[in-house]
Amino acid sequence: MDESIDWTPKARAVLEAASRLFYERGIHAVGVDAVAAAAGVTKKTLYDRFGSKDRLVAAYLADRDRRWDAFLTERLASAGPAPRARVAAFFTAAQDWADEEGGRGCAMVNAHAELSDPDHPAYAVVVGQKRRMFALLTDLAAAAGADDPGAVGELLMLLHEGAVTAAGMRTVPRPFARAATAAAELLP
Repeated sequence: MDESIDWTPKARAVLEAASRLFYERGIHAVGVDAVAAAAGVTKKTLYDRFGSKDRLVAAYLADRDRRWDAFLTERLASAGPAPRARVAAFFTAAQDWADEEGGRGCAMVNAHAELSDPDHPAYAVVVGQKRRMFALLTDLAAAAGADDPGAVGELLMLLHEGAVTAAGMRTVPRPFARAATAAAELLP
């Protein structure tokens, strides 16, 4: 959580409302009036806590990233130390997250489509999350003994991102299971 924000119950209510609305409808489609109304606060309270809509968007994405990271870390730990099992657990976790947290695709990718300006406060959150996922997948490929962990990490990342997109658009049946099968074929 952003330590510079005064995390009062009202600030948490604003973040919860914004998170739901931004994910369901899109960042540009949701104004601060709608967020304030859904949170049961005034616009003044929203601005007092977050300063701007841009900062609220960054807080929404940072919170979602933090929750995804905790969710994924727990799932990887439960998979045990075997690298192949951890790669499979990564894709299972992504499926479970999509089932539990909404099937509109990746919040980071959705946000990037709307906020591609590198100066936007949320941009670093979006890019940072994707870089960490790539680093994690590269580490998993290295642990599995891939000859070129970077190249395999790239392919694992592409499989994951494709599965997330396909799941959100409902274009491919069982995208995470199919991505996990393809991922297993990439590992030695």
